[in-house]
Amino acid sequence: MTIAVQLRDLRKVYDGPPPVTALDGVSLDVPAGMIYGILGPNGAGKTTAIGICTTKVRATGGSASVAGLDVAQHPVGVRRHIGIASQAITLDRSCSVGDNLYYHCRYFALPLAECRRRTEELLQRFGIADRRDSMPAQLSGGLAQRVQLARAIAHRPTVLFLDEPTAGLDPQTRLALWELVDTLRNEGLTVVLTTHYMEEADRLCDRVAVVDHGRVLAEGTPAELKRDNGGTVVINAAFAGDRQAARAALEGLPGVTEVVETERGLRVLVSLDGGAVPRVVSRIAEHHLTDLTVAEPSLETVFIRLTGRDLRG
Repeated sequence: MTIAVQLRDLRKVYDGPPPVTALDGVSLDVPAGMIYGILGPNGAGKTTAIGICTTKVRATGGSASVAGLDVAQHPVGVRRHIGIASQAITLDRSCSVGDNLYYHCRYFALPLAECRRRTEELLQRFGIADRRDSMPAQLSGGLAQRVQLARAIAHRPTVLFLDEPTAGLDPQTRLALWELVDTLRNEGLTVVLTTHYMEEADRLCDRVAVVDHGRVLAEGTPAELKRDNGGTVVINAAFAGDRQAARAALEGLPGVTEVVETERGLRVLVSLDGGAVPRVVSRIAEHHLTDLTVAEPSLETVFIRLTGRDLRG
């Protein structure tokens, strides 16, 4: 398996006073052709890791390589292989949408004819051809992000870094960007994504790393993280009669981790241990059941379990 991004014992300490340790020995392998998510609370070290990989931040220790090139020893070579789109809008405000794409291609020394062809191709592909002459200040947040994403891949990078690209966008725009990113992955592009949206990570990412306080707490596919880190199935049940008998029958049943009373009945948290869910559903059905829903484990429950519930600045 080809590794597109590799971090080994990566460390970053920002000078004080007091000194701040942003990364404390992070090691990760990002396989080529995948969408790889980095999740963590504010201040966990996500953006610092992306900054090092994209040559914007110098590491204090350890190493990082992108497309087989060490970012410290070959920063220019690394930049030719990467595209970047962040939460902040970084389009050139003195250039139109079309010129932002065209001059990005020129910056990477594409031939003039190829710059024109590539610009037109991206305008059509990203649905922004009708805004080619618009200035960045005239664009909505979602439209500006589409332009940024188009610009990020204009020079055909092998690795695309997305730092919270859908933060603050409405649900429709977020879904549209997900589809674009999914398409890029299907075309062979490697995508490294930081996000606060658990649904986004679950929907898009092939593998995920949860980081906090500069360390990797867990890593794997979304399914593996939910299975191995306390992910639970949530069963909501409503009853026609007394719910207390059902509660008494469920408490202590193997696989049941918690039973909570709700307005309509009971919420039962069930572990993913083999056979627990059908066993619980069967027991619930014995008690005048009127409605039942079963929700799969979510990355959000895993994330909270690993990083805690404290608010971060």
